[in-house]
Amino acid sequence: MENLLDIRNLHVSYRGRGGDNPVVKGISFSLGRERLGIVGESGSGKSTVGRALLKLLPTAKITADRMQFGSTDLLTCREKDMLRVRGRRMSMILQDPKFSLNPVHRVGDQVAEAYRMHSDASAKAAKQRTLEMLEAVQIRDPERVFGLYPHEVSGGMGQRIMIAMMLIPEPEIIIADEPTSALDVTVRMQVLKILDELVISKGIGLIMISHDLNLVRNFCDRVLVMRSGEFVEERQARDLKNAEHPYTRGLLAAQPHIGGNRGPLPVLNRGQTNSVATTEATP
Repeated sequence: MENLLDIRNLHVSYRGRGGDNPVVKGISFSLGRERLGIVGESGSGKSTVGRALLKLLPTAKITADRMQFGSTDLLTCREKDMLRVRGRRMSMILQDPKFSLNPVHRVGDQVAEAYRMHSDASAKAAKQRTLEMLEAVQIRDPERVFGLYPHEVSGGMGQRIMIAMMLIPEPEIIIADEPTSALDVTVRMQVLKILDELVISKGIGLIMISHDLNLVRNFCDRVLVMRSGEFVEERQARDLKNAEHPYTRGLLAAQPHIGGNRGPLPVLNRGQTNSVATTEATP
């Protein structure tokens, strides 16, 4: 399989009073034209990995042996070069639309601007493409929504607008950071279908960052399990139930199951340094 992205020994740290504080600790992975899931608890470093790839961590120290995106060396890219990478070639769908949509501009204008920045389209053509994209992410009456401001849309609709904004330039890689967390189940499946069709029809690479093990198990091709800034296990998604690492098994055991035991769910025991056992929670 052709690699779109090749990352080797990536470290991300922040300067503290006592020196550098590592948050990503020497991870390596590659991405082809596939759906790659990265799962783990909050604070494990999942989102930091996505932002590091796009160099969206201005106060962090990022080092690696290799950060290759096609013919582009992300390690040596200057900011003006990254402006041509972000959006057009690699997009990131963020979790919370409140931090991604400009409150003083109409949402439709913002999506159209993302399209015009990376194409020679006229304002009229950009609006038409925007309306098509809003409809594609299951927004009813896109003409009306085009003219709304961010405070006039719901959280779920804001999430779909942001997804449309990131998808409209048709990037080669999409980093989706909890892209469906604000959506109801029906719309979530529709958005995942859109992403799936892009992978299949356009041959893009998708990195799905999520807490939802069931989502990545059913949607992704491969899964990387992250704990405390490191990858502890890699599995084919369909084989996740046979995970061997205690941390992965602990995450799987902590999920509720319909019709399952009504007793307390197991929780991760972090008292051990090299492994994670599961114990029953105290009621």
